[in-house]
Amino acid sequence: MPEPSISPHSPTRSSPSANTSGRRAASIHERRLILFLRGVGVITLLAFAAAVMPQKWMIETAEALGFEPFPNSPLTFYLARNLSLLYGFVGVGLLVVTLDFDRYRPLVRYMAWGTMAFGVLQLVVDAQSSLPAWWTLGESTSTFLGGLLIGWLNRSALAADQQIND
Repeated sequence: MPEPSISPHSPTRSSPSANTSGRRAASIHERRLILFLRGVGVITLLAFAAAVMPQKWMIETAEALGFEPFPNSPLTFYLARNLSLLYGFVGVGLLVVTLDFDRYRPLVRYMAWGTMAFGVLQLVVDAQSSLPAWWTLGESTSTFLGGLLIGWLNRSALAADQQIND
């Protein structure tokens, strides 16, 4: 895994952890954060496949999960496919952040807060939609905890960087 690059104007360039290639060595905490973001990004890219999934498969998947019959309506398929595209592009965004981590590092804190807020809003929307409790709690809790983990990993990495620079 290539180490994150830094800008030549970055104040961390002259830090004690800078190496001779001009790239800052990432701490173990930062590498864990990057690995987690990449993992979520790659998994989320799978949503692109759902965007082009045959309608029959969508219906069969919904039935296998125990949902009411999937409405055979152009609007339903449009919404399902566009949501899948959105999730896929979230995965692309996560991967872009990890490929130039030092440049996009300030966004990570907002990603954590946004993901936690999204988890709370998923709980509200799923409950209003009368989805099964297992789906509502599973989706919203995992999203919220994912945001919490991003925030915790980010704080740990920033604390480790601060110790190196002190």
